Order: sequence, then C-alpha cells, then structure tokens
Amino acid sequence: MKRTHFLPGMMALIVAITFFASCEEDFDVLGSEIVGDNTLIQEPDETKTVVAYNKILRSVQSNGLSSYQLGTYYDPVYGKTTSNYLTQVLLSSTEPTFGNNATLDSVSLYIPYYSQSTTDGEDTTFELDSVYGEESINISIYESNYFLRDLDPNSNFEKPQKYYSNQGSLFESSAQLGELIYEISDFVPNDEAIDLVEEVEGQDSITETLDPGLRVLLPTEYFQEKIIDQEGSNNLISNSNFRDYLRGLYFKVNNPNNEGNMFLFNPIANPNAGFPGAYITLYYTYQLEPEEVGDPPVFEQDSFRLNLYGGIGINTFNTELNQDVVSAIENQDSENGTETLYLKGGPNIAAIINLFGEDLDGNGVADELEDLRDRELLVNEANLIFYVDQEKVSPLSTEPERIMIFDATNGTVLIDYVLDPTVASDPSLARTLHLEPLQRDSDENGDYYKVRISTHVSNLINNDSTNVPLGLVVTNNVNISNFRSVRNTGIQGPMQENLQLQEIPGPALLSPYGTVLHGNNSPDEEKRLKLQLYYTEPN
Repeated sequence: MKRTHFLPGMMALIVAITFFASCEEDFDVLGSEIVGDNTLIQEPDETKTVVAYNKILRSVQSNGLSSYQLGTYYDPVYGKTTSNYLTQVLLSSTEPTFGNNATLDSVSLYIPYYSQSTTDGEDTTFELDSVYGEESINISIYESNYFLRDLDPNSNFEKPQKYYSNQGSLFESSAQLGELIYEISDFVPNDEAIDLVEEVEGQDSITETLDPGLRVLLPTEYFQEKIIDQEGSNNLISNSNFRDYLRGLYFKVNNPNNEGNMFLFNPIANPNAGFPGAYITLYYTYQLEPEEVGDPPVFEQDSFRLNLYGGIGINTFNTELNQDVVSAIENQDSENGTETLYLKGGPNIAAIINLFGEDLDGNGVADELEDLRDRELLVNEANLIFYVDQEKVSPLSTEPERIMIFDATNGTVLIDYVLDPTVASDPSLARTLHLEPLQRDSDENGDYYKVRISTHVSNLINNDSTNVPLGLVVTNNVNISNFRSVRNTGIQGPMQENLQLQEIPGPALLSPYGTVLHGNNSPDEEKRLKLQLYYTEPN
C-alpha cells in the first residue's frame, strides 16, 4: 500500500495557528486561503533561481561496493559500457592438509546472481534480478600480478587504499596481467538452479542444489600446482602470505559487438540469509595411510574452498561514451545552467544543482536566500521536479526508476533522506517521500521525478545552514548511500573553482541505466527544472 505523508505541511500549519492565537497577528499565505474546514490550499512559488549542469566522472572509487557487476551493456543514448572485475582470493582455512598423494579431480567456480525463488510443492523456480541484456559475452579469467594493498602509503598507512574505475589499463598491463587460466565463451546468464551430481554406488545422486549463478569448471593443472602442491609451504600458512603469493583473479569481458549482457552480484557470503557468496571449490582424491604393511591402497575424496570474498574487490569500466553527449556537456554553461541534463549510471554522468542564484552583494549568501531569511518564512514543502525529455530518451528500452540527490560538497545525504519515514527493505518501496520513483504518463513513458527537500530548504532559511551545491545521480538502490571518492582528474564538463564533486553514492556505479531531463533553461518552459516552494509568511 502506498502511503502519502503530509507531516511537514501539517506541522507548519499547526505552528502557524499557534502563533496566530498567541500573538493575535495576521498571516498572508502565498497563493492560498483558509476555508471553512481549516484546509490550507496553496499554489507553489516557482520564481526562485535554480541552475543545473553536468559533469562526466571518469574516475570513481570502485572498491568496497555493496555489489559488483560483470559484462557489457549498450545504451543507445550514451554508448557502450564494459565492466571487468578484479578480486583477491582467500583460503577458507589456513595451513590446509590435503593428505597423501592428493590429486585434483575437478575445480569449480561459482558466482551467484541476484534472484528470487518461488516454491510450488516440490518445484522451485527462480526469477533473476539485476541482469541486463540477453546476448552472449566472452569472459577471460587471468591470474593477477598486481598487489592490492589494504592501506594507503600516502596516508602513512593510516587510511584504506582506494582503487578506481579507470584503473583497468593498469591491471591489464603486460607486467600486471598474469597467466590466462580459463576462457568462458558465449556466456548468457540463465535462471536455472544448478544441481551438483555425484556418483554413489554406480548411480548419479544430487548432493547439492545451488541458486542460479555463473558456474564453470576450471583447469585442474593450474590449481594442482598453485594450491595442492603448496601444502606445508609458507604460501599457505596465512592469508597474508597467500594474498602475496596468489595476488588475485582478473575477470576481463571481451565483446566486440555492442549487444551483450551484464549482471550484478554480491560476492560476500551471508549464511543467515542463505547466501553462499562467490567461491572456488577444489575437489580432490587422496590416499589413506594403510593400516598394515601390504594392504591395498584406499582412497578418499574431499574438497577445499577458496573464497572470493573477505578481501579487496574492484570493478573497472571501459566506457565508450556517445561523442554527441560528451560535446553537449563540454559546452554547457555552469553559471546560467543548461537546456538538457544528462544522467548516466556506471562511471557516470552526474548533475550539479545550485539553488537561489547569485550573491550579488558579496556577503556570502545568495540574494534570494537572504530575502527569504529576512521574511522568516515557514516552509510547508519544497520540491525539485525533474521532467524527462521524452524525445531524447525515446531510443531507450528501460529508464531508471530512481534518482538520488545529495550534498555535493560534503558527500552526504540530505536531512530529508534521514527523516524519510518510508523505510523498507525493498529499495523500490523505500525513501519514497524524499525520492519519489519515476512517475509515468498514460503511455507508460517516464514523465518526471519529484525530489522533496522541504527540511533542507527550511534549514537554509530558518537555521542559516550553508547553501551547498547539490549532486544528482542515477541509483539502483536508494537504501544504500555508501559514498565513494571521485578523482577530479578526468572530469569533463563545466568547471567552477571549489565546485568539484568529491564523492558520489556508491550505488550510482551499479546501475547501467541513463536518462535525459529538462534543464533549467529548457525551451519547454512548463517542463523547466524549478524549485517549488510552498510556505506561510507572517505579516
């Protein structure tokens, strides 16, 4: 059930009535009247200045994400994005013993997809989530020679090391890209459960059933030498040693065509949720010690797991942006704003929004905001409405359902995000008061996004809060902010001193989708970006 909350407006009305009763003063409510049943009817003031423009972010911190992605996604407006993945590998237990004459039988890799299961009697079916595209891709798995540090030497080893979305060329250089372990050809995710079969007394028996995921058999020769034959060596004595010995695996996607597929995954195990994480299993046979001299050899089978979680994981991106979009952004006017706003997930295109115009008198406060402060307004509601440019997004098959606004200077969510009572585990149902999902027209085309920033604007007017620039990005999960650093080197678009994006919400990297919005200078005046301000003003 969808709930609509009127708390900001009602609180303002109560304050206004109380103030009226105690001071016996008159109030003028902008564009409103008090009617017989005490209902407050208003029209918004949309005269306040809003300036918005874009930045292309080429280098965003891409380790420590809530999820990762692998594959190729083609956007007919923005171009092609390829996501690769570098991960450390950890021993499930240190100083393993494999037994006498241990020999690998098989090695399997498993990376689970996001999926939802439905059970009907004895039958369980799955529906995949966060899988984009249906065409095949090729994935090459390499040993990585690049040593991933936990701590940054430039911070005197006091802060975590950050890795960035545009470091693929470093990880793929001849010195850092090691042995090719395996190639997966013509890969397409499917929604089938995976049955693990073992022969028992001459008959095949299902020993385990895995949720849908990428599962392939890797070459035994490599892991026999790399793991089994290292029993007793210092390489396996601790995970610290092991991470230096086997420095990681690099999953490189190769797809010469535009079409392909991309999937999100979470490599971290969560036993409480029944989520196994991503891992490699070594199945091996070893010889038991004979009970007596001359007894025939007896063999047993066992397995050992290498975890693809617990260490560092990094997404790298190769984005071939549409040059028409790049050119349009490079020629935007950061002082007066733009006709068109571009938003793109992944290493991405963000927007910067400035409220209340210029500070012409040089006192550090925008003149419009200073006027509102002098008038001591009571803010009932404040909205930014972003209309979709339906002509420009018409080639898109899918539009992002959610966008996220944030403090672009400090890399934090707004107070309206914190106070939003619409909390839900399902991201599609969460934060809907502050960040309304995409509203659609009668033809089911995207119409507009409404972002309520009532408390933020009230604090600007009544609590002298700093009027910081606001950032806007596409997100795939409004429940998670997880801000990631932006390296300003490589940013394209209008530049202003002290107005660089320092951080963006991490989930902005995980949505492949993009949209196009009307800016504050759109030729369509009715769909221009405006600040809707509802307020009560005392005389």
